[in-house]
Amino acid sequence: MTMYVALGDSISVGMGDPAPDGTGWRGWPALLATGLHEPELHNLAVLGGLSAEVERVQLPAALALRPQVASVVCGLNDTLRGGFDPKRTGAAMERIVVALRDQGAEVLTMRMPDPGAMLGLPRALSRPLARRMRAVNAVVDEVSARHGTLHFDAASDPAAYERRNWSVDRMHPNERGHRLIARRFHALLAQADFPVGPAPDPEPTTPPPTRLAELGWLATKGTAWVLRRSTDLVPALLALAVRDWLTAGES
Repeated sequence: MTMYVALGDSISVGMGDPAPDGTGWRGWPALLATGLHEPELHNLAVLGGLSAEVERVQLPAALALRPQVASVVCGLNDTLRGGFDPKRTGAAMERIVVALRDQGAEVLTMRMPDPGAMLGLPRALSRPLARRMRAVNAVVDEVSARHGTLHFDAASDPAAYERRNWSVDRMHPNERGHRLIARRFHALLAQADFPVGPAPDPEPTTPPPTRLAELGWLATKGTAWVLRRSTDLVPALLALAVRDWLTAGES
């Protein structure tokens, strides 16, 4: 049996990849688990998770399960907070990784793509967000190098920016995108001589939604998501843009 525990935020929850039975999300951790020997998956990730919350809440539960494989993918939500500090994010990530590695787990981490590029934001909004994302990626790179995680560099992977791999909200991968992440991590595990089975299939098992279906999602289930984004993401991005402008004016 291979005990696999996923820690993180909505990317690891699986948002954007509906479960085949229509209840909740499936996501790349579940897809990756299909390529492990006798997998037992425990997905502890939560929507909107911050690195500090992953350390405080998810890590103790993960350690109790003593996983052979653990994925830790978070940090994007940290970039949208007023008190953002990449050193604090990196310190939380390091404590999470060290604790899991000390138990003997193979730890999977990810260098995240630029969310501003996927959202198609104006430069004034995308520039400060991209800078924060690069700062998070830099500290996660350092943690990975120090502690030997299996590190997927999605930020430099051209496939990560292909529109066909992203859901209608442009913040989360769709089924094809989740399959891409699962296959990249499967390949890293295989390269590290971790015992794996066949890689997850790259092709979606369900047809991609039509443009009409996407519009229907936005008009129904997506309405709540848009409202939430309007009350937290947009003000956060505007605040970043204003702070960036003020800083530039002082230099």
